[in-house]
Amino acid sequence: MDFGLNEEQEMLKTMARDFFTNECPKTHVKEMMDDEKGYSPELWKKMAELGFLGLVIPEEYGGTGGNFIDLMVLMQEMGRAVLPSPFISTVLLAGIPLLTAGTEEQKKEFLPKIAAGDVILALALSEPNGDLGADAIEIEAVAEGNDYIINGTKLFVLDAAAADHILCATRTKRTKDPEEGITLFLIDAKADGVHVTSLKTMDETRKQCEVLFKNVKVPAKSMVGELHQGWPILKKTLNQATAMLCGEMVGGLDTVMEMTLDYAKQRIQFGVPIGSFQAIKHKFADMLIQVEYARSLTYYAAWTVDQDIPDSPVAVSTAKSWCGDAYKHVTNEGVQIHGGIGFTWDHDMHLYFKRARSSDTAFGDSTYHRELIAQSLNL
Repeated sequence: MDFGLNEEQEMLKTMARDFFTNECPKTHVKEMMDDEKGYSPELWKKMAELGFLGLVIPEEYGGTGGNFIDLMVLMQEMGRAVLPSPFISTVLLAGIPLLTAGTEEQKKEFLPKIAAGDVILALALSEPNGDLGADAIEIEAVAEGNDYIINGTKLFVLDAAAADHILCATRTKRTKDPEEGITLFLIDAKADGVHVTSLKTMDETRKQCEVLFKNVKVPAKSMVGELHQGWPILKKTLNQATAMLCGEMVGGLDTVMEMTLDYAKQRIQFGVPIGSFQAIKHKFADMLIQVEYARSLTYYAAWTVDQDIPDSPVAVSTAKSWCGDAYKHVTNEGVQIHGGIGFTWDHDMHLYFKRARSSDTAFGDSTYHRELIAQSLNL
């Protein structure tokens, strides 16, 4: 495979970087941290106008028909900006399942709205047990005539406070195989019995919520995919979203390296830039290795996702486990090299420090993904 970008991808990279530099300065990021919904509708619309929201949506549904490599390029630029937006939840976690498993009616209704920035979606997956496996899905959907009644609680639902609809993973049948009997429903976030509570987290650039479903009635036509067959959809969606999240992490890693290197060149101590000290040089050498390994693993993971390679889950888990550790390590070193100023609210380093932690835990932390790799090798 070729890790180089083609001409169109280079243009996308340049356009996205210029856009986020102008439209998403760090002052905006900090403002959105205090905003209940955590994003700017005006910025969201501008992203739609540039085709960002419909990048991987086919042209027949209002998108531009790009691929996952294109999307990975865009995600890197979002990571550089620490973009506060419901992009991952709307496009990746809910939009892709609708594209791959939704009915034609669902596709025609929702995909053009996603591309146009007219709808916000969220995926409700995790429950109080905290596991990401199929056996952790306990919230029940019970058939009642042509409807289903849903009861239970979902935790850490990304962007639920801003969502118009929530894609909810439910248990519709219990068998010896926990992967059987899982069904997805697209639920109106304003429906009776849906209660959304914002959660206080360390990284307020990502808004997470608790969602309580209490006797929520949904019609059978709201089902996404086949009855009892929701887990393969979720498994593939999480694999794709995890690969793209790694792209965002690489963008953040690049920026932290650049910020820290600029500071080390400018900060004078004992009459010379601190970057001239051997101890600092060693830190940068180690950081560079971390970043470049992350980039290579992420590009490969994105390629396996785009080409639907059977071993893609292993490639994605490898990238995620490395990126999670690398992002935390490099931001730690970034704060250390900056010294006291690196801990302050006015400096931007803390934004990346926090995003590194939330990105590591999202879709399973480094330890979780190393365990998946071990299982795939029968270790």
